[in-house]
Amino acid sequence: MKITVIGSGYVGLVTGACLSEHGNDVLCLDVDSRKIEMLQRGEIPIHEPGLEEIVRRNAAAGRLRFTTDLAASVAHGTVQFIAVGTPPDEDGSADLQYVLAAARNIARHMTDYKVVVDKSTVPVGTADKVKAAIAEELAARGIALPYSVVSNPEFLKEGAAVEDFMKPDRIVIGADDERAVHVMRSIYLPFQRNHDRTLVMDVRSAELTKYAANAMLATRISFMNELANLAEVLGADIELVRRGIGSDPRIGYSFLYPGVGYGGSCFPKDVKALCRTAQEHDMDLRVLQAVEAANDVQKMRLVHKVTARLGENLAGRRFALWGLAFKPRTDDMREAPSLVIVNELLSRGATVCAFDPVAMHEARRILGDRIDYADSPLAALAGADALLVVTEWKEFQCPDFERIKALLKQPLIFDGRNLFDPLAVKEYGIEYEAIGRR
Repeated sequence: MKITVIGSGYVGLVTGACLSEHGNDVLCLDVDSRKIEMLQRGEIPIHEPGLEEIVRRNAAAGRLRFTTDLAASVAHGTVQFIAVGTPPDEDGSADLQYVLAAARNIARHMTDYKVVVDKSTVPVGTADKVKAAIAEELAARGIALPYSVVSNPEFLKEGAAVEDFMKPDRIVIGADDERAVHVMRSIYLPFQRNHDRTLVMDVRSAELTKYAANAMLATRISFMNELANLAEVLGADIELVRRGIGSDPRIGYSFLYPGVGYGGSCFPKDVKALCRTAQEHDMDLRVLQAVEAANDVQKMRLVHKVTARLGENLAGRRFALWGLAFKPRTDDMREAPSLVIVNELLSRGATVCAFDPVAMHEARRILGDRIDYADSPLAALAGADALLVVTEWKEFQCPDFERIKALLKQPLIFDGRNLFDPLAVKEYGIEYEAIGRR
């Protein structure tokens, strides 16, 4: 099948590459000529395990190509995936200008039937706006052409996006006509050979499903963070509590790990957008408003622990920071807790030396020379008053505690991800502060 993917960012590139891996003829469009030139050279603008190999393999086979030519991209694919950004507006709503611009460009150049697929995370009602934009442009051209608008939200986890796309736990298709459903089923058939994972529903339900999923996961995180803070006050151990409630099959263990808050490109933006959508219909989503507020507070949790132990004035203090990305296996620092922590430490007069396995380049772009950067986890410790663990990279999970103690000015660890066993750390003579651990 000939498929066009509009937008070669995180979602678009993963979608295009994985579809081409199963034999489809995929053309990826982006208005950023520099990004397209990188991709044409076989370079990947994002860090995602396994993606580079798939892109290079399918580009070499001629199944995956990249362009900035709008007309060519519309002419190429019967199916047009819109996978452009929907950044939050000032009021928290999703900015749809790029989605609607893509829809209008399709309508200006199409000459036959198209299935226009909203792959971007968009508010309920966006498909209606896309449909109206296409109709308006076709009317301006004085022609009538058949087309379908489909909602096909992505459920990709950064750091595991390729695996999620190749082995989906569900495929949501929101469509109003059988022709479009048949086309979408054909595209996804190779990804679900064992059993059908397709959920076909109306467009608005599909649009809401994506927001509901992310909002639920964000809620679990904030809920556990609140419980962890309570556990500290009560003298309980949140790790034991997590095991106790996670063993209930109605609850499960996923997204029950307390820490320093969630970040990234999805949860913060989608929670805000869903709350804004409710407000536009004279409703308040009180639970999600609390989820967002709790997350903002939690990003300060490690800073509060530092100041409680070392004082508000941190002038002359130096801190080692392990982890900059908002989660492991990605270089994404959007809404990362590390940014809040770094800025708060700097504002109190401290200096920071950080290490992250893959996000150093992104950190330099965002933070510049405001902090120092180390070549390894242990190198970041030299001359530091304490170690702060912010991202749960596997590289950090089994460190040499004797070396840590020797390199730090004082044996002090603030663990924002509960990576270590408190008793084991204590045996090395290291003072250990975690989140909700006894």
